[in-house]
Amino acid sequence: MQIPPFPNKKIVVITFIFAVTIMSSLFIQSCKKTESLPLVSDDEILNKFLNLPVTAFNYNVTLPLHFTTNTGGALPTSIAGLDNTPPNNLSTNEGALLGRVLFYDKNLSKNGTISCGSCHLQAKGFSDSKTLSKGFLDGNTRRHSMTLINSRFYKRGRFFWDERAATLEDQVLMPFQDAVEMGMTLNEVVNTVKGKEIYPILFKRAFGSNEINSDKISKALAQFIRTIVSYSSKYDEGRASAPNMEATFSNFSAEENTGKQLFIRPISNGGFGCFGCHTTEAFVSANIGPQNNGLDLATNIDNGAGETFPNNANFAGSFKTNTLRNIEITAPYMHDGRFTTLEQVIEHYNSGIKAHPNLAPALKNANGTPVRLNMSIPQKNAIVAFLKTLTDNRVTTEEKWSNPFK
Repeated sequence: MQIPPFPNKKIVVITFIFAVTIMSSLFIQSCKKTESLPLVSDDEILNKFLNLPVTAFNYNVTLPLHFTTNTGGALPTSIAGLDNTPPNNLSTNEGALLGRVLFYDKNLSKNGTISCGSCHLQAKGFSDSKTLSKGFLDGNTRRHSMTLINSRFYKRGRFFWDERAATLEDQVLMPFQDAVEMGMTLNEVVNTVKGKEIYPILFKRAFGSNEINSDKISKALAQFIRTIVSYSSKYDEGRASAPNMEATFSNFSAEENTGKQLFIRPISNGGFGCFGCHTTEAFVSANIGPQNNGLDLATNIDNGAGETFPNNANFAGSFKTNTLRNIEITAPYMHDGRFTTLEQVIEHYNSGIKAHPNLAPALKNANGTPVRLNMSIPQKNAIVAFLKTLTDNRVTTEEKWSNPFK
């Protein structure tokens, strides 16, 4: 067998050098390409999907003095002690921003059509103009959508009309899992959030870690909702220069001042006692719990808090008392949205209270019959005029509470 001659050494060397040169050139070009790829910052990722300001929004504003301090007068008006914020979930700017994004993310419903903001519309005072809100398959929710304004100032800390959620942190997760509202499981919600590139960044900023779980989702949503506070209405403007809420407000009309007096004074002092249930300058229920306001003689169809607390007869047919802040734009009214105007609401308390067996004590006469206030037409008009002074247009337009998605 003949062995082939060994190749020319010069050819081998030249070939080797050529190969090395080519490889080196390719390596250098590869490095140059790698070095030329722009680094994408966290802010660039967020700004691809979200409309965010250059300077972060401040979600922890200082409330007016009349909110936090009793500055005189016979009525206890301060909200001090009503805040239901737990010590382990104080609202931060970063946490509230994350909550805002989650609040408006339609991907967190089964078919990507519904968000929390779909039933709590900013323009409607974070309520809904529909009698019953629509779920992800266009089904009706069971009750009218409650406003979220001043949710922070309800000492009992329970949520929904029937108070079935023990805390706001519990409440915010329930609509995701409701078969009509959003149709998800908690695992599906968490996995959906994990699948979006904006969320690890937002969770890291809010909680110091990009770990995503249902507890953090709950806390962020609760942080955002607790920042939605109304304090810039015509009422607040007048109150800022008045010694107490009972004094005449210089920016009010005569009718508005009359309505205010009728609202806050008890029946024994020439008023109608409305302030007894809608207390403090936040106009919320201080701590009296769900009340039966005589809408019906019987509440078999919807027993309200009686369903949540079946062993407590005091809650039969009772419902949570809402804040009156921005009441002008949160129609329709009551848990079932039966009243479409404030005038109808006033007339109910004037002449329409039913003798339900569990009627609230404040709405009964000494003999147990429903109160009849016998308001005159000017008095009714005055109370409506006063209630409209609680409208805070800032709440309906403030960008930090709006939909952030592009």
